Amino acid sequence: MRVRYSAVGRDLGRIVQVVSLMLLVSIPVALVHGEFYAIPAFAGSALLMGGIGLGLARRYQDVSDTGRLEAMVTAAAAWGTVGVFGGLPFLLIAWTIAIDPYPAWANTPAMTDTVAVFRRPLHGIFESISGFTSTGLTMAAVEEDLPRSLHWWRSFTEWIGGVGVIVLTVAILARPGSGSLTLYKSEARSEKIHPSIVSTVTEIWKIYLGFTLAGIVLFLAAGMPAWDAINHSMTAIATGGFSVHADSIGHYGSPLIEYAVIPMMVAGSIAFPIHYLLLKGELENFYTDIQTRWVFLWFGIGSIALLALLSVGNQYETLEETFRIALFQFVSATSNAGFGTATIGGGTERVWTAGPTLLLCLGMLTGAAAGSTVGGLKLVRVITLIKGTIWQIRSVFVPASAIRRLRIGDRSLDQSQAQREYTEATVVFVLWLAGLAVGIAVFLWTLPPEYPLEYVVFDVMSAQSTVGLDAGITGPEMPTAAKTVLIFNMWIGRLEIIPVAVLLGALFQKLDLYR
Repeated sequence: MRVRYSAVGRDLGRIVQVVSLMLLVSIPVALVHGEFYAIPAFAGSALLMGGIGLGLARRYQDVSDTGRLEAMVTAAAAWGTVGVFGGLPFLLIAWTIAIDPYPAWANTPAMTDTVAVFRRPLHGIFESISGFTSTGLTMAAVEEDLPRSLHWWRSFTEWIGGVGVIVLTVAILARPGSGSLTLYKSEARSEKIHPSIVSTVTEIWKIYLGFTLAGIVLFLAAGMPAWDAINHSMTAIATGGFSVHADSIGHYGSPLIEYAVIPMMVAGSIAFPIHYLLLKGELENFYTDIQTRWVFLWFGIGSIALLALLSVGNQYETLEETFRIALFQFVSATSNAGFGTATIGGGTERVWTAGPTLLLCLGMLTGAAAGSTVGGLKLVRVITLIKGTIWQIRSVFVPASAIRRLRIGDRSLDQSQAQREYTEATVVFVLWLAGLAVGIAVFLWTLPPEYPLEYVVFDVMSAQSTVGLDAGITGPEMPTAAKTVLIFNMWIGRLEIIPVAVLLGALFQKLDLYR
């Protein structure tokens, strides 16, 4: 079966067109903050993206609906394409500041070390991919030195990326039909709120916007400045983790603000269909839905375990401080938000020991609920793997003719369903470990041996699970190969690997490399 590249080109063009509107929306932000020098960068990027998107969409406008194969290729290609184009504002603004071609009224600031790193295209692409995949790893050393228009662009990419660029495209184009549903599913989503896919994504955006506004009010009430509250609310509900401060949420030194951020990260960890039911008053879904139940159980169990490990190591002065840091960091890691209130590692300098560091890795690996904004394997897949493995082992002890069922939550699966879902979860898990192994191998190959192994695992796991926490390794001074592999890990992690594998397979087939 061969890919119909004309269908891929048309849908890719539509997605790029819609994402180009994000750049136009960012221009008023630069105007309001008096950053007139940044406006041509956003306008030029929007024109380039919009023009390419329009050309592709018109060239292939008469192509029939998208099949599953084309949808997978489109999803992988679209996330890679918007990630590359999304790096343009970083590159153009950094070079605008370096060259300073405009008169004084454009308010071009002096160059800083933080902005200067974005003169390299790879750094802009890294930041953009990190944003759109809602990861939060950054090339910026001191976020306070970035222009506010770039603060906004980072937060905006995470906010859109948290729900998905294809979900955004389906919502804006409002194109009903099987093609939209296939594209929606290709972006690692399958849950529907309404029978219509357009109604489903519209409902998702209403819920998402509502939580974002509620987060802004909550953060303002906790004492966060207005600009910070807007940006942090966007990146919290997206479980992205970009901050406007180098010390992230730890910048404020305020326990009240830290506790206020936790509910937003939890909200981002719950599936949108469950939010819809909860908002309708069906509160029993807090404990009847297996994923939601395990979100709270896993957050609680993990936080207590982390509290114990940090207490044994006498990591912090008081029990309250240890409890607060353990709760915040475990929820931040497992929700894949990636906000920080404590230093986990200083690169070659060890801060946290291997125990708590690897516990956070486990939380990043599992993630939270499928159908939310989180990355990682997803809890439902972890539950399927555990229960499916036990079910397989028990099959040895019963007659081959016995009729057996596998119960997952309120679903009772017959033998063929159980086998299919278990196999699917296993394939994703194996591919996940393979991607992780590639990242770790590149890190060990390119970095000096002084970096602790658990910190290497931590940073690669953080990228592939789209978390954004780091142990002091990730930054502009990393070798190019290490930055490139983290971009790859973020890309495959956001799409749960299979669409990227399908895209690479299609390219190999096109280039006749299978012989």
